[in-house]
Amino acid sequence: MAIPGPPRVDRREVVDVEIAALSTACSPRLSGVDADHVEVLAAVRAALPPITVHHPTMRVIDGLHRVRAAELRGRATIPARFFHGAEADAFVLAVEANIAHGLPLTTADRKGAARRIITSHPHWSDRMIASVAGIAPGTVAEIRRRAPGGARGTSRLGQDGRVRPVNGAEGRRLAGEIIAANPGLSLRQVARAARISPETVRDVRNRMLRGEDPQLRRGRRPAGPGGPPARRGGPGPVAVPDHAPPRTLAPARPLDRAPARDRDPAQDRASAVERLMADPALRFSETGRTLLRLLTLHTLAPADWDRIIDQVPPHCGGIVARLAVDCAEMWADVAERVQRKVAETA
Repeated sequence: MAIPGPPRVDRREVVDVEIAALSTACSPRLSGVDADHVEVLAAVRAALPPITVHHPTMRVIDGLHRVRAAELRGRATIPARFFHGAEADAFVLAVEANIAHGLPLTTADRKGAARRIITSHPHWSDRMIASVAGIAPGTVAEIRRRAPGGARGTSRLGQDGRVRPVNGAEGRRLAGEIIAANPGLSLRQVARAARISPETVRDVRNRMLRGEDPQLRRGRRPAGPGGPPARRGGPGPVAVPDHAPPRTLAPARPLDRAPARDRDPAQDRASAVERLMADPALRFSETGRTLLRLLTLHTLAPADWDRIIDQVPPHCGGIVARLAVDCAEMWADVAERVQRKVAETA
């Protein structure tokens, strides 16, 4: 069953509504209307943007201060757009609108909004809720942990529109089974089936190639001198079929080799790019230098990416997420084409 995403308002139709018919209850502003801001808006001579109203309840979703300013100016009607969805979605729209423009919500307002959205939309990821409420994903995660029933459900909808399991270990286990049964599938295909990222699939595949458990477990010890590590209380290392196509299980070349056990993928990427930068075939051509610049962008450590993600403005989150997905798809296509070329020339 598909998990519903963020609500949207049809912005094409604008109508005049009676101010007396509007409801101002359930605002995300815990302190209510700011009188000074109302006076500022009432003094504006230019036409203000239409407000947004939840049609079934006639509750103001966005524009409470504009309504009070219109009343102060003696107006009986105000331009409005209607939203026809559920009340829970109307509240999400109210929070999004007040984060994007107008008088900013306070930190208490944003945390209160996140708490309410976690209850009404438990299937949304922490980052999705954070982008709506305008707070950090870590803050949302902490609020969810403290909320009764906040962690229920096995999957969550991310900002990129994809549904992924809450338990990452389950996704890695499923990816391992898919790779073992279908070793010729691309990283993207396995990622879509297991609902995890292509980078996680890459790590799972590399672990399997080394005879390791795809899961990230602590306390593993080698089975013997030079032998692969075994899982405690479980079966031996996961075996990968030896009938895979060359593209998937080809012998590792110097620049493709799997990362060492004591290094993370970001460190391995950085080392690989450093070796490529020393190659004259790339350094002394314009195309090669362009490729090196692009690859260098992906040598950031996970902590650096976390800082970048946390600083993405909430109103830009959807666009950034879509562009990131597009870039990931493009790089996956580049990888497949390069691998085909290597196979053809081998």
